Amino acid sequence: MGGPVLVAVAAAIGNFLQGWDTATIAGAVLYVKREFKLESEPTIEGLIIAMSLIGATCITTCSGYISDWLGRRLLLIISSVFYFLSGIVMIWSPNVYILLLGRLMDGFGVGLAVTLVPVYISETAPPEIRGLLNTLPQFTGSIGMFLSYCMVFGMSLSTIPNWRLMLGVLSIPSLVYFALTVFFLPESPRWLVSKGRMCEAIKVLQRLRDREDVTAEMALLVEGLGVGGETSIEEYIVGPANEDIEDPDISADRDQIKLYGPEPGLSWVARPVTGRSTLGLVSRHGSIASQSALVPVDPVVTLFGNIHAKLPETGSMQSVLFPHFGSMFSVGGNQARHEEWDEDESVIREGEDYLSDAAAGDSDDNLHSPLISRQTTTVETGIVPPAQGSFANLRLISLMQGNDGELVGSTGIGGGWQLVWKWSKKESQEKEEGFKRIYLRQEGTPGSIRGSLVSLSGAVAPSDSKYVKAVALVSQPALFSKELMKEHPVGPAMIHPTETAQGPSWSDLFEPGVKHALLVGVGIQILQQFSGINGVLYYTPQILKQAGVVFLLSNMGISSASASLLLSGITILLMLPSIAVAMRLMDIAGRRSLLLTTIPLLTISLLVLVIGAIVKMGNVTNAALSTISVVLCFFFFVMGFGPIPNILCSEIFPTRVRGICIAVCFLISWICNIIVTYSLPVLLKSIGLGGLFGMYAVVCAVSWVFVFVKVPETKGMPLEVIMDVFSVGAKRTS
Repeated sequence: MGGPVLVAVAAAIGNFLQGWDTATIAGAVLYVKREFKLESEPTIEGLIIAMSLIGATCITTCSGYISDWLGRRLLLIISSVFYFLSGIVMIWSPNVYILLLGRLMDGFGVGLAVTLVPVYISETAPPEIRGLLNTLPQFTGSIGMFLSYCMVFGMSLSTIPNWRLMLGVLSIPSLVYFALTVFFLPESPRWLVSKGRMCEAIKVLQRLRDREDVTAEMALLVEGLGVGGETSIEEYIVGPANEDIEDPDISADRDQIKLYGPEPGLSWVARPVTGRSTLGLVSRHGSIASQSALVPVDPVVTLFGNIHAKLPETGSMQSVLFPHFGSMFSVGGNQARHEEWDEDESVIREGEDYLSDAAAGDSDDNLHSPLISRQTTTVETGIVPPAQGSFANLRLISLMQGNDGELVGSTGIGGGWQLVWKWSKKESQEKEEGFKRIYLRQEGTPGSIRGSLVSLSGAVAPSDSKYVKAVALVSQPALFSKELMKEHPVGPAMIHPTETAQGPSWSDLFEPGVKHALLVGVGIQILQQFSGINGVLYYTPQILKQAGVVFLLSNMGISSASASLLLSGITILLMLPSIAVAMRLMDIAGRRSLLLTTIPLLTISLLVLVIGAIVKMGNVTNAALSTISVVLCFFFFVMGFGPIPNILCSEIFPTRVRGICIAVCFLISWICNIIVTYSLPVLLKSIGLGGLFGMYAVVCAVSWVFVFVKVPETKGMPLEVIMDVFSVGAKRTS
């Protein structure tokens, strides 16, 4: 995992600069007000801080479309340039107007970094550690804030603190970020695939995954070219191919999917469940109970919850090698179709290595199909090479062991999911042929269920056989077209990605799954901003000063301004362990669970802060209570409500329009951020600290209800599977 981790750390430097800027302006504004005599003009003071947010809002309106058009990496490079130029302008600043210009340019850099870094990390990280890596921006941002507070505190101890130097230092780390984006960061492989640049995507994946064969993940990325579509959920029973099940609800051989094992001759069959099969009842009762218990919850949330509930809670971060369990185009009971296919694929069978080998001389036009390689089209003995992802949560050890009992690598696509295709021919008034794309994953507890089978009436199965219940998301592949059925030699109706690659389209936003995801993304971003935490971050020194920190540090001979800066830095430092805990839990407990746990604690902390501001308990007691409450607010915020909205927004949208959708979510977020930040000084003067944080506590309570009803759990799932689940759930909702 060294590749994606290092890339994520380098990309997260953009958030380090954002955190640095946030803390710097929070401290420098104390001296800016003094020089420009703004003590009696809170609107100008608010504008100096909010100008960065205005710049971020302006750039966000077009950043999504441009990133879908030109790529994520280019815009990260532009972000570093804006950071550098803003530092130069602010260190010059002869008057407040030039300072506002520098803050505007700084906002351009902030907007690009905050919007695109989570997208970039999500598109390069494996599903098993995607949550951990996407919490890195919160971690690096907090480190930037701590180091900046240390710098500002040190400068505040001088006779005449130089606020221009405080703000201008930003240009130094921005040069480091520029070098990393230019010379180290690769382009997002998902974006490259969306543009039909397959060979470049292969090379990037090989670098990120540190192996040659990336066929399985490339196939997944190609499937991400589609947006929504007619997705349905089917159930399968997976068992040894040489065992028969006498069950009227298990479909005939012609509908079975052949799954090849680690050795020739060792294979399994996934049999579709067409009705209320006795085999299916073994694990179905759990989902029925959970659905009835969560009546007010959105069907999308219920669907995600059922999928996650049927896997053992072992954590998706465990690195274990599990067996082969997948094949390319394979369907049992249709050998004639295989033979016909083999004739079409004779060129591939003669030994030419296309996608899986990624020869240096290949071009995208020479690739017959990114899904087909010599290894994966061999039907009888074709063994798919090990690929990224694992069946760790499925634990099909007893089914998939080789003769020597040793476990081998998996061909999964992450999070326990397998990607297979099925060629179908429907008998109706006229024959209809086509592919089905199937995301397949085991349901329930793994291992043998023979005891349950024998005890259920009507089920006839060998007492020593072993079966697995599987759930499947079935839809049309991204590279399928009836019109091109007879024009392409590489399998029926399989189109090369360069022919299907399309730019972002606003019409895709009206697809039911995308609309539903936008509702979730926009809603959680609005509530995050109106919880007030970003306003607190900008004004932490003044809040602590008003809370009475001067009484806590009066014996040290430190001025109230320096004391508030010192406590702000210490507060940020204490936040880092909380973020580390969140990084660990993000892929184990999950995003939804962390939100539902930390938001109530955040609400209680805000209420304690209200009590400390309203009830007079003595200067020292009030100051201590307010300071502790602010620290706890930060703790619980960075464990949940801080990073998770950005993580969710980077996960729930299709590749082709991910940039546009992210831009919409962040545009709304920046607008709300401006409102909160600009109004905070006025609210502090009008309703005081207690009334302000009382409002924020109410918003947090509303946020918990929204998360419970609307926000699904996405941990460990490939991005492409998440979108398919959203499509199914959105159709159920409508």
